[in-house]
Amino acid sequence: MQKIAIIQISEEGKNIARLLLHHLKGEYVSRQNVGKRWQDFDAFVFVGAMGICVRTIAPCIKDKHEDPAVVCVDSLGLHAIAVLSGHVGGANELTDSVAAIIGSEAVITTQSDNAGLWALDTFEARFHWSVASVDDMNHCIFAFVNRKPTALLLEVRDKGTDYLEQTLPEHVTVIRDIAEADPQKYRLLIIVSPYIRHAPDDMLCLHFVPMVGTIGFGLAHHPEDYGLIYDEIDEALADRGLLPCAHRYCTIDVKRDEEFVELLEDEYGEDVVFFTAEELAAVNVPNPSATVEKHVGTPSVCEAAAILGSNHGRLVMPKVKGKSWTAALAISHEHLRQQQGHIEIVGAGPGDPDLISVRGRRMLEQADLILYAGSLVPEALTRCHKPRAIVRSSADMTLEEQCQLMKKHYDKGHFIVRLHTGDPCIFGAVQEQMAFFDQQGMHYHITPGISSFLAAAAELRSQFTIPERTQTIILTRGEGRTPMPEKEKLHLLARSQSTMCIFLSAAIVDDVQQQLLQEYPGDTPVAACYHLTWPDQRIYRGVLRDLARIVHDHQLTLTTMLVVGEAIDNRQGLSELYSKHFTHLYRTGEQ
Repeated sequence: MQKIAIIQISEEGKNIARLLLHHLKGEYVSRQNVGKRWQDFDAFVFVGAMGICVRTIAPCIKDKHEDPAVVCVDSLGLHAIAVLSGHVGGANELTDSVAAIIGSEAVITTQSDNAGLWALDTFEARFHWSVASVDDMNHCIFAFVNRKPTALLLEVRDKGTDYLEQTLPEHVTVIRDIAEADPQKYRLLIIVSPYIRHAPDDMLCLHFVPMVGTIGFGLAHHPEDYGLIYDEIDEALADRGLLPCAHRYCTIDVKRDEEFVELLEDEYGEDVVFFTAEELAAVNVPNPSATVEKHVGTPSVCEAAAILGSNHGRLVMPKVKGKSWTAALAISHEHLRQQQGHIEIVGAGPGDPDLISVRGRRMLEQADLILYAGSLVPEALTRCHKPRAIVRSSADMTLEEQCQLMKKHYDKGHFIVRLHTGDPCIFGAVQEQMAFFDQQGMHYHITPGISSFLAAAAELRSQFTIPERTQTIILTRGEGRTPMPEKEKLHLLARSQSTMCIFLSAAIVDDVQQQLLQEYPGDTPVAACYHLTWPDQRIYRGVLRDLARIVHDHQLTLTTMLVVGEAIDNRQGLSELYSKHFTHLYRTGEQ
């Protein structure tokens, strides 16, 4: 969190200063003390005349890479103006925040902002990248904002590169290989890559390194100087054409108390993750060691730790041995630009395209193949696909045909999205597909989605857990063609009188009603929710004794969620309960 000083210049600005103090968690500083406390804050917000603000900070200004952000707000709160360190110091962003708090107009004079161009000097902090090399940042920025032809080389993928691709200016061309960086065509080359790249001599070059790698390491014995290991691993990366790009370090848990681990965490601020010998032994690695297995119970530490820490990513640097250490580096498939295939199983949400997750939408935008459950997922969800992507409904395909289609694209190195309704873990039918992927050694990952039971609660405007009445939600289905386990029969689950959300059961609603009536009173509230959040959504309320009639009368189908329980539309006693319980929680700080 930024440390922000509020300087109230005039009495007229007292209320504005007080408002900013509260919302920005700031600290009042007198104008006379600004010089003394210039290095104590990330930002200064003046409330008063611009001239006084400028004269106050003038003796303190040194360098935009060191100076704090300065914003000035007039005493009437009409304008919030970015005065100093607009990009690097964050004054432009803070100006927008201040303007939003007080309802004023933000005044930002930076050319790249006003032209809708990238602020190159903010990428390091904004995207948590490091800068491998830069000819001269100011010269690069000057060339860029003056729209000189620019080449952009992206060799991995993260949120930063997604942003660049989505906001690509007209004078920027994405290239696929450093050999395409022709100084006859381009004045500036921007690189985002963990690999060492050498730009042509006649081009300006700005090389960012995204933190996408995971380093697995092992320690053989106690060295004389643990500090050397950190640098030696970086040298090993450089020898193999890689730059320091690790966002975490991983090793076996028996090394938790090693001095090198303490050095990584405390001095270098690295995130260190530990795995057990059993977890590491389950990972197939290219360079197992019988000696390592004899001493710590797993044939691999560094390679297995790198693979596990990267969510079973690609081993970019296999095991390297130093004097007293071993190290390997892997990159998650999420970050790789697909030289190798990848499958993302995405939860589509209940149906409304606006209710897919941000990550799920991003996956759809990147996919080479979208295979969606056409009978359950609206086609509108796929319309964000990129040009030339293949979009197929699986409604008329067998499981074998679906798997073979995904395998075909996977083998071409494509990025595949398998789009399932709701969240894949709830009656998602993904288990058989994952078994196929495991069998074929195919890499995949799951992006969760909003389940239709959550959409039901929202559309019913009901809280499915009611203090002191029901604190449990049961997600289940009736017994149709697929048998239910004996202990999960509906009438047994109904004994708890919990809120019950019943999937895939409209076709057998008579049996569902009969079982539920064994435990719930006949006047228990129910709702039959058809096509939740779809354009043709329909919701019918009633009581349990009428549930079957409601479903039959309205000819509801399998895409209907049945909700049962007194939590539906319950508004009784809530104020008293909130008063009794939540005031206590607020007072004691419990969560």
